[in-house]
Formats: sequence, C-alpha cells, structure tokens
Amino acid sequence: MRPSWKCTFFSVLISVLLASCNGKQPAADATVETTPEAFDLEAAKARIQEQTQAFTQAHITKDTAYLNGSFTADARVLPPNSPAVTGQKDIAQLNADWVNYGIHEFTEVSTAFYGDENYLVDEGTYYLRYGEENTIDEGKYINIWKNEDGTWKLYSNIWNTSLPLE
Repeated sequence: MRPSWKCTFFSVLISVLLASCNGKQPAADATVETTPEAFDLEAAKARIQEQTQAFTQAHITKDTAYLNGSFTADARVLPPNSPAVTGQKDIAQLNADWVNYGIHEFTEVSTAFYGDENYLVDEGTYYLRYGEENTIDEGKYINIWKNEDGTWKLYSNIWNTSLPLE
C-alpha cells in the first residue's frame, strides 16, 4: 500500500519543524561579523623611532645583545663596500666588529616612512663618528622592519655615505 501525498507532506513538515526546534538561534544582540582594527601607521612610526634611538645608542654603548636581538632570523645587512651579510650569526659578528671599532656618535633621522602591518620601510639620513681618528660619515639608509608576532625587528638594512670620495 502506497502512502498518500498528504501523509508524505505531513511527515516532511513535521520533520522540518522538529529539526528547527532543535537548532540554536543566535541571540538578537549577537555580533555576526567583526571588522579587524585598522593599522595605525603613525603609532607604528612612533614605535620604530623609539627602537631606532635604542638601536643607535646600543652601537655607542657596545650593547651587542640588544643589537643582535633587533634582527629577524632571516635578516640581511648590506654594508657599504662589503658583501651582504645574512642571518643572525653573521650579523652578530658584524655588530661585534662595528662596536669594537669604536662608535662615538650615531644618529638616524627618518625622511620617509611607509608600510603596513607586516612590513615598514624607514628611509633617512645618518650621522656617524667612529674610530680612533674620530672619522665622520654622513649618508643615507633604508631599514625594512618586519612584524614578527607583534614585535618589529629589522629585516633588511642598507646604508651608504653621501660624502665625496677622496
């Protein structure tokens, strides 16, 4: 014996009603979608300026622990008249060489700053006085900062003199 269309219709209707009674409905005041906070470039710039000041000071005070901790694991440093230096181990050796040479004064002044929540670029000028002869160098730099788990670290660093060759 075949069930009538009325029996089939009521069976389906009852199944749908029972299923909807067992499901949970969101509360009337529940937030369905959240918007991520916008990246604050000015706040990031202020943070990088603080770190830059500490970075330059660490050269003068020979704080290689601070300097070495300022770089990402995959960082690259591109010093003038030298091959690129890659990775924390080799950058640590470069830092030790620089501070042991004697840096007496070091400042960086940002002239352009841009980026996003992953990478920031700081372009600027520097002044450096170093060595037994108090050699002065003035030039330009580009620092690329990378966000690693909420901490800004140097990912790439390049600088070169603006002084004429002698």
